Amino acid sequence: MQRTIALRGSVVEEDVQLTIVELGRACDASEEQIELLVIEGVLEPVGRLRQEWRFGGTSLARLRLASRLARDLELNASGVALAIELLDRIASLESRLGR
Repeated sequence: MQRTIALRGSVVEEDVQLTIVELGRACDASEEQIELLVIEGVLEPVGRLRQEWRFGGTSLARLRLASRLARDLELNASGVALAIELLDRIASLESRLGR
């Protein structure tokens, strides 16, 4: 018997620019959670002041990953930052190895 697996996802342009409110709505995250992830270096907004911050499509994907890690592994913002840093390093090494 063959199993069917349903995948769900969305395509987001990398050059999309979201405000902190729009990003929070898209990922069901509070502005405070987003600000903590900016402080930890997980998210890198464009703009100096919080009111000017704009986030690209990459930030959307990273926030979704951060939210999953926080929920599933019960990590705080520092733990999420460490986990994402390690995942980034793994991806970089795999890329260098040609995988």
